[in-house]
Amino acid sequence: MTISIPRFWRRTLCMLYEFLLLLGVWFIASFIFHFVFRDPTAIYFKPLFQFYLLSVAGIYFIWFWTHGGQTLAMQTWKMRVVTVNGNKLSTRQAITRYLFAVIGITFFGFGIIWALFDRDRQFLHDRLAGTRIVKVEN
Repeated sequence: MTISIPRFWRRTLCMLYEFLLLLGVWFIASFIFHFVFRDPTAIYFKPLFQFYLLSVAGIYFIWFWTHGGQTLAMQTWKMRVVTVNGNKLSTRQAITRYLFAVIGITFFGFGIIWALFDRDRQFLHDRLAGTRIVKVEN
């Protein structure tokens, strides 16, 4: 098995595919949320709903990253997230990676654009969390 660093555009396309899959997860989660909280005019509704969706996405990513290192999109694109030493992510590293990714994407995608200038072509959240994305070829 050969392991190499995937190109920026491959990782970007994987993120777009990941977003489409996440939309499906959010759709189901939104249905559940709206079933439980039936008053969308309540002052707490919008911030609670946003936090809920952020948490659902976090659970999705953290679970996949700590159980095999691959989300569904990463499996399709033959990529895996590992520690800088090539080991499996701990829950703490996965949470750190997720939180830094959310922050980096929120600020005009700065955390993603970072990879264009990084010496190892890694995203900022990978650099900060001590992780990296690798391409797995059989």
